[in-house]
Amino acid sequence: MTPPIPLEEAQARLLALVEPLPVEHVDVEGTLGRYLAAPMSARRSQPVADVSAMDGYAVTLGDLAGPWQISGESAAGHPFDGTLAPGKAVRISTGALLPAEAGAVILQEDLTREGSTLVLTGTAPHPGHKHIRRRGMDFAEGGPLLSQGTPIGPAQIGLAIAAGHKHLPVHRIPRITVIDSGDELAAEPDCCADHQIPASNGAMLTALVRSLPVNAKRNGPIPDNIDALVAAFEAAADADVIVTSGGASVGDHDLLRPALEAWGAKIDFWRVAIKPGKPLLVATRSHGERRQLVIGLPGNPVSSLVTAYLFVLPVLRALLGAAEPLPRSITAKLSAPLKAGGARREFLRGVWNGETAQTLSLQDSGALSSLAASNVLIDRPAHAEAADAGEMVRMFLLQNGGIA
Repeated sequence: MTPPIPLEEAQARLLALVEPLPVEHVDVEGTLGRYLAAPMSARRSQPVADVSAMDGYAVTLGDLAGPWQISGESAAGHPFDGTLAPGKAVRISTGALLPAEAGAVILQEDLTREGSTLVLTGTAPHPGHKHIRRRGMDFAEGGPLLSQGTPIGPAQIGLAIAAGHKHLPVHRIPRITVIDSGDELAAEPDCCADHQIPASNGAMLTALVRSLPVNAKRNGPIPDNIDALVAAFEAAADADVIVTSGGASVGDHDLLRPALEAWGAKIDFWRVAIKPGKPLLVATRSHGERRQLVIGLPGNPVSSLVTAYLFVLPVLRALLGAAEPLPRSITAKLSAPLKAGGARREFLRGVWNGETAQTLSLQDSGALSSLAASNVLIDRPAHAEAADAGEMVRMFLLQNGGIA
């Protein structure tokens, strides 16, 4: 039996099997959570002309002492249509077009109005263009805005629309099927015999992958039977990714590997040197012109979620065209000491309060209660030395799949 492979090697081998899905053009408002399939440039300038950044009065640049006679108004959407001469001022609101002859905007609180005359009672702007947003200040037509692989959030949607885009190129949404298997699993949590446990992994993993824009289906629980497992794989023939939970270890009832081989899949690698999550399996199967990817996760619930976090979510991001599919780590100080680590790299459930982090006492791979109570995975290298309170540790945020 080959030894388990390091985490980064396993992630690299897995992502090397992934190609982004075909590109489609989608209405900008429907692209939330997806990734740009091509660089985005501006189709217009913002602002399209010089505008006021404040409420006040527009005057010519050489006429900052006053007094001035009010000769009109420029409001957002309703520009001043006259000519601004020295000694004249135009009432102007934030975002309104600047009269062509104007070179300065004096804030309304720095002026006193006496009938149609304005008198400077405060400070004139210095420099004169201080309160002016110049044409193209935000972006200029034809200029680059977002790179390929950028995640699309609310700000990116706003930017795309402001830049003149109605549609954006994105990759097709992945189709994923989650299969949980095991004779011990009960489909109904309120009708569970003593020799059974509720089938929670399938629902948990389906909820996790739905944090991304995916088309997710769930199938199971499937009994420990090769024919039943092969039938479950056949039912997922349209899936880009199949995720299984359970049956990936070496016991007499761990049938995932022979079922995959009977189905026609090829095992790429098996077992990763992490805790929890060692018996992870990755396989591929050619299906027409497509290649299906199978990720076999351990059956213990914590192992299943940790490996889904480290492997399944990155695969889905890569299929969606993410430039950076792997979760990003952060560092924090420990609020309590940590004992020395073991022979495998370990991901400990912990709680981070925004400043310090500490591990939870219950770290068994079957303990869902501590998983639900945690918001970080603290990354401990193999053979890590004991750490004191106040030392820095690396960790991954569980919220949003580790992508802030």
